[in-house]
Amino acid sequence: MVDVRVRFPPSPTGYLHIGGARTALINWLFAKKHNGKLILRIEDTDTERSTQESIDGILEGLRWLDLDWDEGPYFQTEFANDHVQAAQNLLAGGNAYKCFCTKEELDEKREQALAQKTTVGYDGTCRNLTPEQVTAKEQQGIPYVIRFKVPKRKGTLVYHDKVLGTIERAYSEIEDFVIVRSNGKPLYLLCNVVDDIRDRISHVIRGQDHMTNTTRQILLYEALGSPLPVFAHMPLTLDLQKRKISKRSHGEVVAVQFYRDKGFLPWALCNFLCLLGWNPGTEQEFFSREELIEVFTLERMSKVNSVFNYRPGDQKFFTDPKLIAINEHYLRTIDTEVLGQLVEEKLKAYELWDDSYAVERRDWYLATLDLIKDRFHTLNDFASLGRAYFSDSYDIEEKPLKKNVLKHPDLVQWFKELSKRFADLSTFNQETAEQTTRELADELAIKPGILINGMRTVLTGQLAGPSMFDILTTLGQDKVVMRLSDISRLYPST
Repeated sequence: MVDVRVRFPPSPTGYLHIGGARTALINWLFAKKHNGKLILRIEDTDTERSTQESIDGILEGLRWLDLDWDEGPYFQTEFANDHVQAAQNLLAGGNAYKCFCTKEELDEKREQALAQKTTVGYDGTCRNLTPEQVTAKEQQGIPYVIRFKVPKRKGTLVYHDKVLGTIERAYSEIEDFVIVRSNGKPLYLLCNVVDDIRDRISHVIRGQDHMTNTTRQILLYEALGSPLPVFAHMPLTLDLQKRKISKRSHGEVVAVQFYRDKGFLPWALCNFLCLLGWNPGTEQEFFSREELIEVFTLERMSKVNSVFNYRPGDQKFFTDPKLIAINEHYLRTIDTEVLGQLVEEKLKAYELWDDSYAVERRDWYLATLDLIKDRFHTLNDFASLGRAYFSDSYDIEEKPLKKNVLKHPDLVQWFKELSKRFADLSTFNQETAEQTTRELADELAIKPGILINGMRTVLTGQLAGPSMFDILTTLGQDKVVMRLSDISRLYPST
């Protein structure tokens, strides 16, 4: 194989969304697989919509995902002279021409074609203007665009796509297309090709929505005398209504930073994004970076579009259930020390961090994370659902309140009594705490579960969680005694 050089060329007109992140990931995987290079190129020629904030957001998103690049970031506007020169070379070589047709004239021709049910496309009015005619129109100050002169060939243009196989398009279906606007600025079609030639791109890996560009760009490669890269068009990422995922249509729920802020792990998101439209050929779903690089191939990309099952109206399961499941897996299997560093950031953001967790209470801190992580979906859950482990200020969730777990009229007195008995224990551990709880239940002639479920709710704010007696020993004797001594403070004021 030739030296692999791929590129990720985002447009800085908004944040990095999951569709763009998946394109970056696939290019990154392919480069790593073949010991190649990934070039980051910011295509900022849309100067009206491009912003520094968007550029910063794209770089920040890629860094958070740990998708490193080998060259760049290059900025397309820095090479504007190259694009203009390429257009002039195409003109000089007879591969392009100046088109003086006005918008009104083109609209009228389009309407006529639609009415006559003929092919809608540029009819080549200016294609065969003589040099004298061109000069005369220029002297009159008539604005013009530059169009590429599509060769008049019979048959079809054929290329091999690494994902889709053999692709054909009849030359007769390709109209003479614009490569330079009337303001003198080259269009994406030309700029992209010129940049790929300069950056020696060997493989162009992008979404299937670019396929209409590919045949025209192949003609540009030929006219510019450059060998073709290998093309690979990936399936698109759609929503449940089969609409393409986009920044404009879907808002923040498709932004990479949205998932970072919601507490997802970066590699969990990468693992999920790769599986959108790629099949490993096995039942395996969870891959380390090294494993995914090893098994990844473009040939196993799907030919059909994938669906991102996000749920914007659901506060708890607001995104694709598969992404949540993958994130849960990594929360449960990640190295505890690494998890501790990640949760630390969240606790600090929620003002729950205590500096003692860094040194003198480090063992307690890590053991607590290990205890509570199995029921959490994201890093944010440690600071929200797990708040009671790090603060005495926490809320009771609605579920146990609806189930009347705390509504027994004698529960306040029972817990006061249990609090006193816990305080009197010379040794406070799982065994003594459980024995004391069950003895009180026997004396009261009630099921132990009434006390156990009530305690879990009072002590953690949650109806479900780890073993109640693990919770007691994790919170510690003093905190348990204090919280059970007056549970009425936790009751809703209704």
